[in-house]
Amino acid sequence: MYSMSQVDTMIDNWTRIGMSKAEIIVMAAEACLGWPYVFGARGEACTPKNRDRRRNAAYPTIVSKCQVLSGKRPSCAGCEWGEGARIYDCRGFTYWLLLIVGITLKGAGATSQWNEESNWARKGPIAEMPRDRVCCLFKKKGNTMSHTGMYVLNGRIIHCSGTVKTGKITDSGWTHYGLPAGLYGDEPMPETKPTLCRGDRGEWVKTMQGDLIAKGYDLGAWGADGTFGKQTEKAMKAFQKDNGLTVDGICGKKTWAALEGETPQETRYTVTISGMTAEQAALLSQQYPNAVKIEERG
Repeated sequence: MYSMSQVDTMIDNWTRIGMSKAEIIVMAAEACLGWPYVFGARGEACTPKNRDRRRNAAYPTIVSKCQVLSGKRPSCAGCEWGEGARIYDCRGFTYWLLLIVGITLKGAGATSQWNEESNWARKGPIAEMPRDRVCCLFKKKGNTMSHTGMYVLNGRIIHCSGTVKTGKITDSGWTHYGLPAGLYGDEPMPETKPTLCRGDRGEWVKTMQGDLIAKGYDLGAWGADGTFGKQTEKAMKAFQKDNGLTVDGICGKKTWAALEGETPQETRYTVTISGMTAEQAALLSQQYPNAVKIEERG
């Protein structure tokens, strides 16, 4: 586990060498794994004084996890974190990650952060999330957002619950995403269709299902209901098999292109054959008009 000073130094170095804001957020989130949860905290140092400021009867671990406040020891010596970590709650963690790259999320809690439109370049249900962008994720319960974390690409989430920990986008409960305003600067957001897999829900799933039905694939009694379930996955695999695609049940770029009647860009390769005679090279050049003949002298 890294110390607070080590992480601060790494952030300074990442900034100095010109890493992007999104890259710094991902790296910083990884470096904070294992750091403690304290309700109301937004990245201050883990000290008895700072924990005491956050005392809350609903969160007794603020005291019980501190050997000084709980009376177990007179100092932080020997503590799992000592004074070398930062403390967060869930929305404090995402707030801090964005703050280190110069972005301030408005709102005191996950719900108010979500409701503040100026925080987001784009937001919506998780099924519509751009999987190639670092985003804040939310769990909606009733009319509130009960939890938040950071999507760090490749299907992974890092969030603060008990400690800073890692999880998967497929873990239960994640319902919405918010792409922070300013994270990608003026870079245009690609209007690409999201990669969809079993468990996803939303309008993009309904569009995909409609395409499958239009091409004659049976989705059962549910039809285009916006839920990527077992029957949709079965139909997707059948479609992929019939169209020479990888049969994985995942609707990615090539599968979308086939569904919509587009011709995917053909993958092309360059082959170098050394040690050929002039006659052999000439013959290949005749057979392959795009071949480039390079004369070598030994």
